[in-house]
Amino acid sequence: MYKAMVMSAGIGSRLDPLTKSVPKPLVTIANKPVMDILLENLKNIGVNDVIANTYYLFEQIVTRYTNNKFGINFNYIVEETLSGTAGGMKKCQFFFDKDEDFFVLSADGVTNANLLKGMEIHKSSGAIATIGVKAVNESEIPNFGVVVCDENDYITEFQEKPQIKDAKSNLINTGIYIFNYKIFDYIPANKFCDFAKNVFPKLVMEKQINVFYVDEYWSDIGTLEQYRQSTEDLFNNLYSFNHDKITSTHTGKYICGKTKLPKSVKIIGNSVIGDECVIGKHVVLENCILWNGVEISDRVKLKDCIIASNSRVERDLTNHILGQNEKVIKFNSKRKNRIKMMRFWRKLLNKK
Repeated sequence: MYKAMVMSAGIGSRLDPLTKSVPKPLVTIANKPVMDILLENLKNIGVNDVIANTYYLFEQIVTRYTNNKFGINFNYIVEETLSGTAGGMKKCQFFFDKDEDFFVLSADGVTNANLLKGMEIHKSSGAIATIGVKAVNESEIPNFGVVVCDENDYITEFQEKPQIKDAKSNLINTGIYIFNYKIFDYIPANKFCDFAKNVFPKLVMEKQINVFYVDEYWSDIGTLEQYRQSTEDLFNNLYSFNHDKITSTHTGKYICGKTKLPKSVKIIGNSVIGDECVIGKHVVLENCILWNGVEISDRVKLKDCIIASNSRVERDLTNHILGQNEKVIKFNSKRKNRIKMMRFWRKLLNKK
């Protein structure tokens, strides 16, 4: 029986405007919050006790998971000021037992990694820390922190987002960590402390940090582009979790929550539709993600759009991202004519 910590304090600014009113752990993949997926995976491997450090919009996280459906004993702390990745974990030290090994996972990671295999490797190595690493294509290297290992899989160096020509490895840090309780000896209390800058370098010097290889799917949804890609990967069967069924049409596939779709709706590519949405007649959705409670007017065409909860769209959009409770209204002909006349008179007055 292992315990786990979920790092949940991030603001998620790179997912703006989706995270203006939703904390990053509650951003959904196929209508399920990422943290739901993470807790389900932990429960499936026998983890019953989880703690999260929270900060941004923490009330939503606490409300959702204090009495959860996963059978997880959920605990949390609220950080008044952000204290770094390691500093946040230090504040959770009371949750873990002396000599215990435990998991630390990022709340924005989606993966089918074999965590129990990672724990076995960690225990057999005798190291204080073990990091899940994944081999990536050369073109992806500049987007991630790179890990360099020796022949025994102990880390000898970290490179922070190196250029391809400077990279000494194609192994990236997935943010999946397994620690022994001794890790807390390397983290000062009540100070800002980061794993990469303040903790891992000393562990490297002492040869106390090794790796396990993540051959399974892993994705970080920290950016809008990665969020889109993770949704696309699900439709392409690159990873799996329990979600609403995928329905196929002759022009595409879609996942739909508790929403009634008119027969005239056309799906192109891969789209996700949340609960209690109101979708008009003859709507076209092409590679779109609609969260709960979204309203789309009749005959609207949306392409490559992400629409957050309770927003309304009345006209065609391409490659648009809307936060919660936003509205895109339709220009009527009278208003268009008024705008044209105003522009005409402005130009005429400017000439004079």
